[in-house]
Amino acid sequence: MSEQTDAPRLRIVPANEAPFADVEAVFGTRGDPAHCWCQWYKIPGKDWRAVGDEGLHDRLAAQLAAPGAGPGLLAYDGETPVGWCAVEPRGAYPRLSNSTIAAATPDADFDDDAVWAVTCFVVPRAHRKRGVGRALAEGAVDFARRHGARVVEAYAIDHLARPGIPAADLFHGTVTMFLSAGFTEVARPKADRAVMQLRFDDGAAPRRE
Repeated sequence: MSEQTDAPRLRIVPANEAPFADVEAVFGTRGDPAHCWCQWYKIPGKDWRAVGDEGLHDRLAAQLAAPGAGPGLLAYDGETPVGWCAVEPRGAYPRLSNSTIAAATPDADFDDDAVWAVTCFVVPRAHRKRGVGRALAEGAVDFARRHGARVVEAYAIDHLARPGIPAADLFHGTVTMFLSAGFTEVARPKADRAVMQLRFDDGAAPRRE
C-alpha cells in the first residue's frame, strides 16, 4: 500500500513491498548506512562487532522478508528510491531501553507495542534538501497509525543547538522536521536532543503545510 505525500513527486511505500535492490540503492556501499543497515538498536552492544557488514545486510533483508508490517519505509521520486526511514513498535529496538535519550520518554514501558519509534533516516547525498526526510516522517506517522500505534516517538537532533552539524549526522531526524509532521517535544535530555511524540489517543494528527 502506498501513501502519496504532499511533497512533489515523492511517494512513500512500506519497504517490504519494494524490491530489496531499491533498499540497497538507498543504503549504498559507503558511509555509516552501509555499515549499519538500521540494526544498531536491534543488536546488543556485546554482539555488534561480531555480526559484520554482510551479516547486518542479511539481517535487514530477513526482516523485510518476514511477515508483518516490516521495519521501515522507502521514499521514491518517480521510480528512483531516494530515502529510508526506520519505524516499528519500540519493542523491536532492545537497545533503546539503554539509551539515555530514549529513557527521557514519558512512556517508560519499552515492551508496550502500541508505542512506535522512528529511529533513523537514510537519504543519499544527491537527494538531500528536497523534503525527503519530512515526507518519510509524515509517512511514518500514517504507517504507524494504520498498524495500531497509540504513540509515535522520535529522538530528534536540534540542529539549531548544534550549528554546523554535518548533514550525515542528522540521521535521527531534526526537531523542526518532526514538528512539521505533527509531533510535539515531550522531553529535552540534552541541549541538542529532544524526545518528540505524536499521540493518537488525544486526537493529534499530522500537520500539512
